[in-house]
Amino acid sequence: MDTPSKDSNRQWWQGQAKRTARRINLAWWLETLATPLIVGGLAGAAGLLVIRNREIELPPAMLAGVIGGAVLLIGLICWVVAARRFEKPERSLVRIEATMEMKNALSAATAGVAPWPAPVPEVDPGVRWHWPRLVVPPLAALALLAAGLFIPVSSAKTPTTPPEQPQAWKQLDSSLEHLSKEELVDEKYLEETRKKLEELKAQKEEQWFSHSSLEATDSLKKEHRSEMDRVEQELERAEKALESLEKNGGANQAEKERQLNEFQQAMQGLQNGAMKPNPELLEQLKQMDPNKLGQLSKEQMQQLRENLKKNANGMKKGQGDGQGDDWSDELLADENGDGEGKGPGDKPGNGRGKGGVNRGPGHDPGVLGNEKDGLETGDLTAVESRDLSNALPGDLLQLQDGEHDVDKSGSRITQGGNTDATGAGGDRVWKDSLDPGEQKTLKKFFE
Repeated sequence: MDTPSKDSNRQWWQGQAKRTARRINLAWWLETLATPLIVGGLAGAAGLLVIRNREIELPPAMLAGVIGGAVLLIGLICWVVAARRFEKPERSLVRIEATMEMKNALSAATAGVAPWPAPVPEVDPGVRWHWPRLVVPPLAALALLAAGLFIPVSSAKTPTTPPEQPQAWKQLDSSLEHLSKEELVDEKYLEETRKKLEELKAQKEEQWFSHSSLEATDSLKKEHRSEMDRVEQELERAEKALESLEKNGGANQAEKERQLNEFQQAMQGLQNGAMKPNPELLEQLKQMDPNKLGQLSKEQMQQLRENLKKNANGMKKGQGDGQGDDWSDELLADENGDGEGKGPGDKPGNGRGKGGVNRGPGHDPGVLGNEKDGLETGDLTAVESRDLSNALPGDLLQLQDGEHDVDKSGSRITQGGNTDATGAGGDRVWKDSLDPGEQKTLKKFFE
């Protein structure tokens, strides 16, 4: 029976053997884990790059859970693989005995043929940690994952640019902006039209070019342009009536009455439509008594005419801005905007660029550089052969214009000869030259 001293010695040496076995088994597991850990880090980095490239939204907690789960799975698989090489405590006890040269003292004590040796200050199992080999694989895996997280990558998604708005919307915006900037019309009309336009823009982008949307846009555009045409015409009508009154004066009372009536109708037209002119101008016109227009001074009449003409011209420019109707004229116009060409031979009054009768074919002769002398291509020229030894029959023959040698002597009556035989040409063709099928076809043709 073991004494307490002997039992404690046994427990101490077996504890050292178990500790050594755990160190060796951990080393085997880490050795097995090294390569899969690096491969897993590389795969994880590639996965992170793909996720970032495709802009897949993943919560950080989910991403950390996926990485941690993958590492745990790899570790378990490597533990199962390395378990076949694990060392038991009995083998570790023999390793300690051999390394410390104890001359089989521990093996004999285990077999019960000798007492357990007393504990020693330091046990040497004969193994050491190789730190570079131990640390490099985990650090490499972490570096790969960090690279997958922080290396800049471009997005695989095509940047979505907002779809182009219908051209009519831009034209309406441009026209409304011009009218508002020049203060040509009542602001109430501009706000109502902008509200209608914003309702069209508030649709879903895929509905912008639908039939109903384009139809509503076209209707709004036509309505706006019709109002602008109406106001422009009424302003020009009023301005022309004032001009006639200023020129005629009181010379012709009937003409004066007609022009006053024309001016009054123009005033009513400006007040009745949805679009009304500048409130200040409209108020000025309202306060005027048509019957007292003749009492205005020349300066007042001229100022009123200028205001009407200015507003009419502004309306005309508002129709042209952004409408896109005269885009070809803008492309063909030169930098001065007069449409005249500045090429060689362009002189004032020659009609080039203005549709005159002398405008020419419409192209610049030097568009590809300075004009060269013509090569007279297409002209027929004679070819003369100097060496007749190699001449062809066509080279030696010549064609020339001439007249037939016609006998111009008078005709006279002569006696005809006798007919030796009756004509049988038709019989010969019909009977001797045509086969039955051809005869049938010919007969059917002349029926």
